[in-house]
Amino acid sequence: MARPGARTVAVAWRQAVAHTSLVWMTPRAMLAFLTGLAQDLLDVLCDPDPDHEVARAVGRRLVEAHFTEVEAIERSLAVLGDVLPEGRSPAALGSVLGALAAGYAQALQSRTLDEQQEITVAAFTARKEAEARFESVFEVAAIGMAVARVDGVILEVNRALGEMLGYRPDELEGRRFWEFVHPSDPDDHWDLVRDTVAGTGSDHLRMEKTYPHRDGSDILTDLVLSLIRDEEGRPRYVVAMVQDITERRRLQRSLEHQALHDPLTGLPNRRMFFDRLEAALAARTPGREPGVCYLDLDGFKAVNDTLGHDTGDQLISTVAARLSHVLTGHLVARMGGDEFVVLVERAASPERLEDVARAALAAVRRPVRLGEQEVSVTASVGVVRFDQASSGAAELMKAADTTMYWAKADGQDRVALFDAERHRRDVGRFAIMARMPEAFARGEFVVEYQPLVRLSDHRMIGVEALVRWQLPDGGRLGPAEFIPIAEQSGLIVPLGRSILERSCRQAAVWARARPDAALLMSVNLTARQLREPGVVDDVREILAESGLPAGSLQLELTESDVMGTTEDTLTPLHELAAMGVSIAIDDFGTGYSNLAYLRRLPVHTLKLAGPFVSGGPGTGVDEPVDAEIVGTLVQLAHTLGLSVTAESVETRRQQERLLDLGCDVGQGWYFSPSRPPAEILELLTRPTWPEP
Repeated sequence: MARPGARTVAVAWRQAVAHTSLVWMTPRAMLAFLTGLAQDLLDVLCDPDPDHEVARAVGRRLVEAHFTEVEAIERSLAVLGDVLPEGRSPAALGSVLGALAAGYAQALQSRTLDEQQEITVAAFTARKEAEARFESVFEVAAIGMAVARVDGVILEVNRALGEMLGYRPDELEGRRFWEFVHPSDPDDHWDLVRDTVAGTGSDHLRMEKTYPHRDGSDILTDLVLSLIRDEEGRPRYVVAMVQDITERRRLQRSLEHQALHDPLTGLPNRRMFFDRLEAALAARTPGREPGVCYLDLDGFKAVNDTLGHDTGDQLISTVAARLSHVLTGHLVARMGGDEFVVLVERAASPERLEDVARAALAAVRRPVRLGEQEVSVTASVGVVRFDQASSGAAELMKAADTTMYWAKADGQDRVALFDAERHRRDVGRFAIMARMPEAFARGEFVVEYQPLVRLSDHRMIGVEALVRWQLPDGGRLGPAEFIPIAEQSGLIVPLGRSILERSCRQAAVWARARPDAALLMSVNLTARQLREPGVVDDVREILAESGLPAGSLQLELTESDVMGTTEDTLTPLHELAAMGVSIAIDDFGTGYSNLAYLRRLPVHTLKLAGPFVSGGPGTGVDEPVDAEIVGTLVQLAHTLGLSVTAESVETRRQQERLLDLGCDVGQGWYFSPSRPPAEILELLTRPTWPEP
């Protein structure tokens, strides 16, 4: 379900509060006013690091607009609690609505205090004319009130103030202001009071002050002092109004703690961690750089899935307690889920950080007793120091997160240290992954074709379709740079289908232009594509739409992809072969090299991996050992009825050795690099490679 918009929330809100208070707004103006407030609340809830001051400001604005009846705030909280929760956690919604209520209560108290202050001062000034009214206000006021002389002697105290401090009013009358000094009072606190009483400061003074209760406890108050002058302007009396804000402050501190701590573990949360990290970065000195250990539990999802989320929560709480105990002196925070981070504010060296990480791993490894279950887990930790990786907190945490995933990829239950070069490659890979969908939509992936040449007569018998990424800036990426990333992201499925469609259409065009050539179109197929439901139907549909005979199409899979197939993935291969499509194993010799397994597969061609042909100095068919291996592979392949294509043929010597060893087809720069489709037919009549 979509999240409600601001106007939707405002419509429900207006219906709830329209008749609760005397508000001078037209229905349209009220809707516009509440829409603005609703948008502020939605923005706060959408923010991963919500600003509760915005929610408190919404509460204050309700009071300013005269929604001052209790029914107004009650209905507001009820309707917002019903309308806003979609897609948000109860904790996040509760903290935001709590902040709204706190802002409303504070503003309403402030408004009430101001109104009562105006009434009281006016009444006292005109005491002769309105003595009865003043006495009524003074006695029944909900807030504490006192009247004192300018020398500090208390003349009158109302019942509310006496109850607030635990005394009868007459027990406070006759005492002086100065008797209520508290150890927490700021140094200049009483200087301000004396200036007001003497008439040399402001006639109105407002401050927070702590008073001692008769039972020994402390009460935090909002204190307002107003100076009353006589007709000639001389100071005569001081009126004090005292509001008990102890519970409000306790609620505020509770909300602040909730905003900075994880509710499950009690550890500092992401927001508090970043605050501390920023402070550590600001205070760093050379040789004492901040560092972090980013920790993620291994296999935690299996615990949740098999033992339940309650057990998972218990495990998280236990791990959190252990980390806090073992890593005393360092900030341990929960980042969310099963991820924790340790801040070492002054790491003397990367080795010191590694020691902290290993201590964390040891704490996590100890089995955890959860009811009748004993659960063992491990963790992967990424370690990085500020001077190694970043220019700010965000960059440092990205590096730590990446490094943690190295530890997982390298086998889990281990510590990985930051490596700048590896990080650079990962960042580049992520950038490629992010750009690929748009590049695919814009048609930046182009297909070129490399000739497949029969070694016996140097005649071109087909081509292999090779995809290239043509960048807008004129640069170009080869398949090795982006195909693995496309497989990881899943984009290989639509990209692979697009390449197959274009290649088959192009092959059909060539077949109509040169029906005597009978060129084979060889297209790469990944294991990810092979597992895709409907892959056989896709191939059949593409062949039908292009008009290319199935016998003119060859699909190449790498050796590791084919050898790792299950019965479920073998079925599509057999169905494709039954259609007449040829199956080739690419890069043969780099993986299992299990020729016996090939007897179960509908394979027609082996393509020998490039290192067997031209692997560099001391390798390749120019060397006796590799030549012997290639010869053996060719003989075994022929025994199984398979043809053999050699990749990466770069010299005449290699071509001759491959022909002597019985290889059937060659492919590589000795014959031709990949070419745009317009140049392929020309090679049939005027090949650019040497004659046999």
